[in-house]
Amino acid sequence: MVVVSSLDMAREVLKIHDLAFASRPKLVSPDIIFYKSTDIVFSSYGDYWRQMRKICVLELFTTKNVRSFSSIRRDEASSLVQFIRSSTRGEPINITERISWYGSSTTSKAAFGELLKDQERFIGLVKELVELASGFSVADFFPSIKILHVLSGVRSRILRVHKNVDAIVENVINEHKKNTASGKKGAFGGEHLIDVLLRLMESGELKIPITNDNIKAIIIDVFGAGTETSATTIIWAMSEMMRNPSVLAKAQAEVREAFKGKKTFNEDIIEDLKYLKQVVKETFRLHPPAPLLIPRECREETNINGYTIPLKTRVVINVYAMGRDPKYWEDAESFIPERFEQISVDFMGNNFEYLPFGAGRRMCPAISFGLINVYLPLANLLYHFDWKLPDGVKFEDVDMTELYGMTAARKSELYLIATPYYPSHE
Repeated sequence: MVVVSSLDMAREVLKIHDLAFASRPKLVSPDIIFYKSTDIVFSSYGDYWRQMRKICVLELFTTKNVRSFSSIRRDEASSLVQFIRSSTRGEPINITERISWYGSSTTSKAAFGELLKDQERFIGLVKELVELASGFSVADFFPSIKILHVLSGVRSRILRVHKNVDAIVENVINEHKKNTASGKKGAFGGEHLIDVLLRLMESGELKIPITNDNIKAIIIDVFGAGTETSATTIIWAMSEMMRNPSVLAKAQAEVREAFKGKKTFNEDIIEDLKYLKQVVKETFRLHPPAPLLIPRECREETNINGYTIPLKTRVVINVYAMGRDPKYWEDAESFIPERFEQISVDFMGNNFEYLPFGAGRRMCPAISFGLINVYLPLANLLYHFDWKLPDGVKFEDVDMTELYGMTAARKSELYLIATPYYPSHE
């Protein structure tokens, strides 16, 4: 395995030789979880992956589709605010729990058109699968001794959890097929992600036909990435702002000025919140959604800067290390959103010292879907509440310990005290 932790080498792998490194290795856990790796994230490079990525870009996560879910996001953000308001008695609130619920509810309604009957159980199971997929097992490093994976007990745990997830999603698919046949729409109307996939499956127009299992793999992708990464980013942003009160005050002032006198949160206005976006950018730098990009596999022997990379070599991009490298960032360990006023750096895969969503062919195809699910709830939290730490906790003592996995979440849940904000002019 090769680990890349420099801008120049990342550019070589992700841009100059992107095609040579466009595939994925077969990993034991994801192969079970994602139905022989037929999702987007872990699928091998080839005709199937190209077709499914095209579906994501042109059908699932188009600007039009992402906008069509705005009422879902607005309703869930409103529910988030109302819950916190009803819970404010000067006692700390588990912000991690509430943000996770916002993310799972929003994703569920966008994917299925409704909350599942056993929503909490499903999200818990998917979260467990993501954690299992995050681990590197002995069998993944030494595929010829897969018996060790069985002996470790990991495989049996994956199979057990996966069986439960499979049953839930299978029921959802069958229900949507019945609804489509009868002309019945979900509680939120419109065509949702699962409807798009079913329509394409039944159209007979796909070059490579897809099955129920392929749809399940994509759905688990969407929940694993859509729920975990957005929620993790919001929690880190709030944590960093609590440690940096001047940043919190500045972001809060911007949001409250932008929405002064407005009855609803218009997502078009959120697009103009420059400082809030800088806060999110800086959060991505210090706490990238994927600290290590999913391993790539070399499709052919390739020479990079004088080094020969053999066929089938696994290559991992260390996004976390580059985001904190003082060679690329002044005062690299400090949370300074203003740095993005001075430098032209974005997260579209063009700046190789800053790759929160990856780059090249394997770059995340759902960036717009993920970003608005960070901006909107974060803006609501800043507008509707004044925030402080629980009694006895100083801002410099906020626990920033990370729990490493596919996403680097906070090890401890974030508890804050919220005081509702009611503008005098309203």
